[in-house]
Amino acid sequence: MAFQKLGSRAVGAVVLVAGVLAMAGCGGSDDAKPATQVAARVNSDEISVHQINNVLARTPNLKPEQVDMASSRVLERLIDQELLVQRAIDKKLDRNPQVMQAIEAARREILSRSYMEQFATTAEAPAPEAIKAFYDEHPALFAQRRIYTLQELNISVSPEQAGALRDAVSAAGNLNEVVAWLREHNLPFQVGGGVRAAEQLPLETLPRFAGMKDGQIGLVTTPKGVLVIYLAASREQPLDLAAATPFIERFLLNRTKADMARNELKRLRDVAQIEYMGKFTAPEAGASADAGDTPALLDNAAAPVSEAPAMAVPTAASTDALSAQALEKGVSGLK
Repeated sequence: MAFQKLGSRAVGAVVLVAGVLAMAGCGGSDDAKPATQVAARVNSDEISVHQINNVLARTPNLKPEQVDMASSRVLERLIDQELLVQRAIDKKLDRNPQVMQAIEAARREILSRSYMEQFATTAEAPAPEAIKAFYDEHPALFAQRRIYTLQELNISVSPEQAGALRDAVSAAGNLNEVVAWLREHNLPFQVGGGVRAAEQLPLETLPRFAGMKDGQIGLVTTPKGVLVIYLAASREQPLDLAAATPFIERFLLNRTKADMARNELKRLRDVAQIEYMGKFTAPEAGASADAGDTPALLDNAAAPVSEAPAMAVPTAASTDALSAQALEKGVSGLK
């Protein structure tokens, strides 16, 4: 059967998510639960309206007029999920060591994340003065915001060759000349680029981009080599303070929450008794810092332009609230 062909990781994920939903729908007799709260019965188990609403709450961009249609589609997914759960339990997969480990790992992840989310709810929204200061400190992001059409060469180069590459880039009149030089010296590179708004560029290098003129070539050092960027074209598209305020507010609030979470984790470590055993030893001071805790807003200077984190700004593109991906996020509990 198709279910038997699933890998252990896939089985673990299916059993975990479906099992949680199934437990939410089970328990209590027909007399104890109003009939209106039961959306469907699948063999001996039930799927409740509460389960459907829980999924809908995690489905992004859902409009009120789409709720009924979305509810029906979510129910069908939950029915499929429940059938897989029942089959997995019949085959005693819930007793499989790998599945049990996956469930326990997910339980720990959910609990730790829930504590941090609850702890971060005490974060205060940034003051208007802080928002205005951030706006004024980053004119290239807002008042002088531009849309850039970029071409990039992500080059793997040793430190010994970096100097020669810089000289070649400085002497080049266009990107084709840089490519010719790279091929002549047998240096591997990847071609990329595209249209990028200012907020999609690394914050630390944004002033350099803002100072570039169309047709110029820039160079950024990366952990693996060098990124050569050609500014093919650009156009101005400023964002005034009123339009920028919601996005600045969200970023500053997220940054505050990240700082709070980092400080709380440090506090918990300081008061806890932690003993490393066997081959494991305590990391050196500062080695355990997790850069991933910082909000993703233009804070990765070393990343290629094509991989730079984006700040949420309004675009002409719209998403379909009833797309399969959106509903799948709701069902799986991902955000």
